[in-house]
Amino acid sequence: MIVAMTMAFAPSLLKLHRFSRFQPVFPVGILRANAASTSRLAHQTVSSSAGSCVENDNCSVLQPLVVCGPSGVGKGTIITKFMEEHGGSNDFVFTVSHTTRKPRTGEINGLHYHFTDYDSMKGAISRGEFLEFAEVHGNLYGTSIKSLRDVNGKRPILDIDVQGIKNVKSHVKEDSSVLQPKYIFISPPSMETLRTRLESRGTETEESLKRRTENARAEMEYGTTEGNFDEIVVNDDLEKACDDFAAAVTKIYKV
Repeated sequence: MIVAMTMAFAPSLLKLHRFSRFQPVFPVGILRANAASTSRLAHQTVSSSAGSCVENDNCSVLQPLVVCGPSGVGKGTIITKFMEEHGGSNDFVFTVSHTTRKPRTGEINGLHYHFTDYDSMKGAISRGEFLEFAEVHGNLYGTSIKSLRDVNGKRPILDIDVQGIKNVKSHVKEDSSVLQPKYIFISPPSMETLRTRLESRGTETEESLKRRTENARAEMEYGTTEGNFDEIVVNDDLEKACDDFAAAVTKIYKV
């Protein structure tokens, strides 16, 4: 789930961040979120929202938590448990994304998505008003810069794919003076385990399963490359992964 809005954030304030070539240095499936050094923090809740933004120019420095992982890894469940059981909702809030697709039954504009038309969103993207965006099946989805500030003093949390991560990184200034995202990648213990989880859903055709598996393999290569993420959490056991995720957030935000 990607969640966003719209703000005229001058593109001149954000220059392209160049990141190095990806060189996998860790074998897929054996990475942990530095569990040994953070296990003592696993059951702590994060601090109150009083310290949720950087006290610099009236909290003008943005520090969103950006979470990524392949489809079927359990990312949504881990984030939900973090928000509900580890005190995450005290400090973090989901932004609301824009999309050009039509609302589904029960979806409310401004709550589930900001529904807009293709030309308007394309124009906003060209003006540099979106932090990240992607086109999926002919529809645009994206997180606006404005949505990162419309969070009532809390830190925004984004659940996006690798394409979105790369877009975010491209907007980060080299000195990180305006935007300072923190990145967590959620990994399955192995590709075989991920495929089994996807199959167990009972919603995948052979074609869609193949496509998701191929996409996941590419995401795993990027996600496990040193330097692309602040922390990597392996979802081998859900409860442990939730503890590791909470510990990772506590560590990278130093709360």
